[in-house]
Amino acid sequence: MRSVLDGELAREGLTTPQFLVLNVLAAYPGVSGAELARITQLTAQTVNLIVRKLERDGLIGRREHESHGRVLRLELSKAGEGRLRACKQIADGVERRILALLDPDAEREVRRWLAAIAAALLRS
Repeated sequence: MRSVLDGELAREGLTTPQFLVLNVLAAYPGVSGAELARITQLTAQTVNLIVRKLERDGLIGRREHESHGRVLRLELSKAGEGRLRACKQIADGVERRILALLDPDAEREVRRWLAAIAAALLRS
């Protein structure tokens, strides 16, 4: 699935980790780079490279933290919001293609199984 999503997102000029970062910034506007690295479980170095690329492409912006001058807050630009919308449609399409391979009972079973794994991981 990852390779399919990678290929589809490439049409919009994004990688899957860049798409992840845009999604997180939409959910948590104003996070710092360090917070973004923790949330995405990417290294600080990787997040820094992604942020620099997205900023250069005009998809995100930085602003100073209100009380900590050295901390920069990250947020989506209007262009970033539009690119994220387009990429979410692409990701939804990939998911629909996967689900089309399953009958309704199998889809329910897969979703139940994934939810059970997620719950077990949270407990461990």
